[in-house]
Amino acid sequence: MLELRPTCEHCHKSLPPASMEARICTYECTFCADCVERVLENVCPNCGGGFVPRPVRPSHNWKNKNYLTNDPASTVVKHRPVDPAVHAAFAAAIKDIPPEDR
Repeated sequence: MLELRPTCEHCHKSLPPASMEARICTYECTFCADCVERVLENVCPNCGGGFVPRPVRPSHNWKNKNYLTNDPASTVVKHRPVDPAVHAAFAAAIKDIPPEDR
């Protein structure tokens, strides 16, 4: 189950469970859309993969108790700011490769 991490790992922007700005990689590294586009260039600094919009967990119990109250979002903050120059050097070789081909 997705952790639904509470903030952007780079800029520390709040990303509540229903945020449409949250982006995640396959390892659930969590960043805001602005950082993914402007700083990371759709390259995860931790694995080199791409990002997708994070799904929103339902806030109501529509079926089988699969909802936010029963499965709350994480409160653990992972604030690991990226050094833009170091990341640019890392991403340069792979940013033009589609994430599904990396």
